[in-house]
Amino acid sequence: MAKRDYYETLGISKGASEADIKKAFRSKARELHPDKNAGSSKAEEEFKFVNEAYEVLKDPNKKAAYDQYGHAAFENGGFGNAGGGGDFSSAFSDVFEDLFGDFMGGSSRRGSGSSSRRGSDLRYNMTISLEDAYRGKSTTIKVPSSVKCEQCNGTGGKDGTQPTSCPTCSGIGKVRAQQGFFTVERTCPTCSGRGQMNKNPCRFCSGSGTTQKNKNLSVNIPPGVETGTRIRLTGEGEAGLQNGPTGDLYIFTEVLDHSIFQREGPNLFCQIPISIVSATLGGDIEAPTLDGGKTRVKVPAGIQSGKQLRLRGKGMPNIRGKSHGDLYIELNIETPVNLNEKQRSLLIEFEKSLQASDNSPKHSNFFSKVKNFWEKNSN
Repeated sequence: MAKRDYYETLGISKGASEADIKKAFRSKARELHPDKNAGSSKAEEEFKFVNEAYEVLKDPNKKAAYDQYGHAAFENGGFGNAGGGGDFSSAFSDVFEDLFGDFMGGSSRRGSGSSSRRGSDLRYNMTISLEDAYRGKSTTIKVPSSVKCEQCNGTGGKDGTQPTSCPTCSGIGKVRAQQGFFTVERTCPTCSGRGQMNKNPCRFCSGSGTTQKNKNLSVNIPPGVETGTRIRLTGEGEAGLQNGPTGDLYIFTEVLDHSIFQREGPNLFCQIPISIVSATLGGDIEAPTLDGGKTRVKVPAGIQSGKQLRLRGKGMPNIRGKSHGDLYIELNIETPVNLNEKQRSLLIEFEKSLQASDNSPKHSNFFSKVKNFWEKNSN
């Protein structure tokens, strides 16, 4: 009986790429999964053909021979065994990780032969003032972390002895369980997936190679940081297990509100109250700047409440460059309170002098519109 065409078995064309071949096999493997075909001898037999086809077509040399000579390329010992059916796990291991990723809590890659693991990254939340965000800040922080055990020098073994291969998983870090013709890989329970273990673990770190300790770190906060800015300190995280690489420390900044200035990105805003006389006559006022200094600002005569005056380059520094944002001075005209009789009389006399003039154009324009509105709605 003639053998079925390998391409037909996988449902692909002869010009299929390596990725297409793997994708087709993955699809077939899902169809023939024992959970979907419990007790089906037909599904098991069908998979043997699928497995055989995949074993040939995934190998560039075997595929080239098959494309030229067909099944005859593997007869009489030619090119070795073409696959011969095999079992589910041997072929499925090529796509096992694609399907399930880090299955059961760890990578399914085999033969790593290393017990080392990268240390965890740490997060530190730092609260700073707006002045510190403007100038930058150098400080020392205390971070609780795991560090390399000094007694075993990070090996995890007593007196610095090196770990040996785990007898349960033979250094793979995984153990397999057979379910019908489907094999499931799980993290080795003896070595917790490390692949290695210490027969005589260090009594100070219990074989992990790390101990808990507070670290004092010098940190430089650059000018211009905002709330949520993340600063990475490479290698200042937790120590890796059994001399594995150290993780990183991430500092997240939170900038406090300021009593005088409000911040919007690189720009600063400051509200300054001025008297009605200053707003009317104009003149110069002194405005504060975030660097602790002051600058003179010219107020034009007749300025209205809410008007903003822009001071270029007096805002926050750009964290990625040398430029600065701007400072906006918003003038709020303050109405005088707690007047004495003389002050009240002067204001009344002043108000009378304005009635026959054009000193309040907005006032006159508004009430002209109101008058027209009332007349329109009274008819």
